[in-house]
Amino acid sequence: MEVSVLEKLEQGLRQLNSTAQGRRTFLKVMPFLVAGCTPVARTRHREGDNRGQETSISVADEKRMTEEYLPKMKEDYPPINDSWLQGYLTDLGNNIVNSNSLHQNPYEYNFTMVQTKAINAFALPAGTIFVTGPLLNLTENESELAGVVGHEIGHVKARHTAERIDKAEKDQWKTAVFSIGGGLLGGVTGLALARIICSPRDQECLERITKYGAMAGAAGGLLIQKYGFMANSREDEMEADRIGFRTSVAAGFSKDHVGGFFEKLLEMEDKSDKGQNQLMAALADAMSTHPPSEERVKQMRQMAKEESRTGTVSTKDYREAKRRIQKYLI
Repeated sequence: MEVSVLEKLEQGLRQLNSTAQGRRTFLKVMPFLVAGCTPVARTRHREGDNRGQETSISVADEKRMTEEYLPKMKEDYPPINDSWLQGYLTDLGNNIVNSNSLHQNPYEYNFTMVQTKAINAFALPAGTIFVTGPLLNLTENESELAGVVGHEIGHVKARHTAERIDKAEKDQWKTAVFSIGGGLLGGVTGLALARIICSPRDQECLERITKYGAMAGAAGGLLIQKYGFMANSREDEMEADRIGFRTSVAAGFSKDHVGGFFEKLLEMEDKSDKGQNQLMAALADAMSTHPPSEERVKQMRQMAKEESRTGTVSTKDYREAKRRIQKYLI
């Protein structure tokens, strides 16, 4: 059985590279795949303080990259046509930004609720953050939603995309580093790509590319297929979790609930081992861009234990947002 699967995967990769266009697409997307799974230097625990960060990607570069990707992103993830919902998410996000003195420091943040079947939240460089309607629906209280938004702010604040792209650039892929890649991480080519991209000794990289590649192939149309730079390393996730926790609590949200959504991801991950289902397909985006782990959940629980401040669990506006989102679920 294993040989048969491998033959199919390798056949998919050979087919991709059998034409000039296919080879060009492969070379264009490779920097983001490398950046997504190549370990970043372990200089973390900086809580988003980027002094001494080694990257040649400037803030201006990040803004230009966002401008390049944004039109296509809006096609794939159209904003929900509800001014009240958009205003609610913007107010929630701005509360976190302003409570932590992040406005124009150095980014101008904006928040959009988008319509899709996927359960996820994601950020482009330079402060553009998206939350999907199904993710709002899956949360149980406003602090949980704030934790997700704060986590995405953490990715932006820590400049994770800049780090990964810079790493890819240093690994000789300069000419393609800002190119939009095709859908290469599907289940057909996941294992073959993992063997090419990852070091044989990097078991975590091999498992991630193979596992989440297979998920992407099952669900189809996922972020990781078109926007490879969104593949986050576990270390990135750990740092974004820390920043998200601190910024959300500073904005007045409950320390015991801001990590709730990431506990859900871990629970869904555990259940996925027993078979794919419709919910898991909807969660495939979140699983690939934000790989769950017990380590992440333990970190959030420990931070909550050490935090003395209490905060608001939920609000009437959140309940209204949950009511309104129902008619936009597809």
